[in-house]
Amino acid sequence: MPRSKPSSSYKPSDKEEFMNSRQREYFRQKLLQWRQSLLDGSHETLSHLQTGGMHEADLTDRASLETDTSIELRTRDRERKLISKIDEALRRIEDGTYGYCVETNEPISLRRLEARPIATLSIEAQERHERIERTHRDD
Repeated sequence: MPRSKPSSSYKPSDKEEFMNSRQREYFRQKLLQWRQSLLDGSHETLSHLQTGGMHEADLTDRASLETDTSIELRTRDRERKLISKIDEALRRIEDGTYGYCVETNEPISLRRLEARPIATLSIEAQERHERIERTHRDD
């Protein structure tokens, strides 16, 4: 089924039917753009690592370069995990479950999805999880 890119001025509204085709396409495009941005960053890192090297003669410079490389690789690892979550969200758009809390099956607010398009829990369910985590962490 061909998809068109939604108008750049379109913003989902609570006044329209939740997760209608226009909203689904809006979030699909938002997720695809985010994913592409992360992939572009990882390609830059790869290119940087291939062209750069540990040719620094000064031990301090070399240690600094190794630290920078380590931080960059950890960042890319977090982004790799984020790409996986984006892919999961794209699958949920395709199967019609996107935008609904995985625990309560209630709609996740559009404001929350705007801020965190990979959200799988409503704010209430997320807060409940965080309270439980704090309780167990304090034990």
